[in-house]
Amino acid sequence: MDDFAPGTAGHAPDLTLARSVLERLRQRLRFAVLGRDEVVDLVLAALLADGHVLLEDYPGSGKTTLAKALGDAVEDGGGDTFPAFRRIQFTPDLLPSDITGVSVFEPDSGRFHFRPGPLFAHVVLGDEINRTSPKVQAAMLEAMAEKQVTVDNVTHPLDEFFFVIATQNPRDVAGTYPLPVPQLDRFLLKIRMDYIDRDAELAVLDTRVARQSAPDPGSLPRVGRGEVVEARRIVEQGVHVAPAVHTCLVDLARALRAHPQVVQGVSTRSLVLLVPALKAAALLRNRDYVSAEDIAWLSPHVFGHRMELGPGAGSPADIVRQVLKAPLEALSRSTLRPEA
Repeated sequence: MDDFAPGTAGHAPDLTLARSVLERLRQRLRFAVLGRDEVVDLVLAALLADGHVLLEDYPGSGKTTLAKALGDAVEDGGGDTFPAFRRIQFTPDLLPSDITGVSVFEPDSGRFHFRPGPLFAHVVLGDEINRTSPKVQAAMLEAMAEKQVTVDNVTHPLDEFFFVIATQNPRDVAGTYPLPVPQLDRFLLKIRMDYIDRDAELAVLDTRVARQSAPDPGSLPRVGRGEVVEARRIVEQGVHVAPAVHTCLVDLARALRAHPQVVQGVSTRSLVLLVPALKAAALLRNRDYVSAEDIAWLSPHVFGHRMELGPGAGSPADIVRQVLKAPLEALSRSTLRPEA
């Protein structure tokens, strides 16, 4: 994908701020993680769509580095009450209170005081999320779905920015457990990080010392929490989605449900969640309208982990791409640009 030039896309001048936010985040993440340009853009699309991301691959593929770089890219504002970044290492003996926080009794006042846990942050890295117990998963589910946590029957709201980027190892790794279906459904995107190419691996080794000694160069500015929240609003209002796009998504979902190798298809909620992600993808491609290219790019990552396949079925992403051909052909005959 080509880098976008701020201020050149379409006829929506309000998109300039959102482009600026995306470009600054993109530069910082690409500096920290080499050879992962597509993964970086997928994460940014989810962030702008107010979704969450699940990264899967074996240890050492850069998952944690990418998540930490995103957290480091968000600066603490003067009035922020939440830290920009927190990391949670999931283990089998972790308790819900370890991530949500606890009520602590203060003898001086004779009252209980709530002490927030690591979920109270703008960007939360959940490392090896499939190594923890169902009780902790339930606490994560409430936080991701409703942006709140409940401790001692008291509900505590999380920040509007709240964004989870979780990592997991494949299920065949010892000590891992499959995530429950409701938990998987809270992740907008599931991204598998394959090995980077040879040139990128060489670049990682060649620039190792330089990047460690200058992990935060002044030429790569951070973004503010409020800027990201405002960028979400701008993209929602400023990127056009033609009615034909909605038709394409519904036809795709119905075709997946009818596929002989699909036991359980995708829900209507997944289509609703996909729309803002498509808008963010369009902005990443310097457009102010959603196109077939955006649907083809995001659909495997949005639908793949939400489907249950029968025995002997192939890759979920391959099935999505196969079924997607007919709806995209119909979409290509439609006018997708916004009216002047």
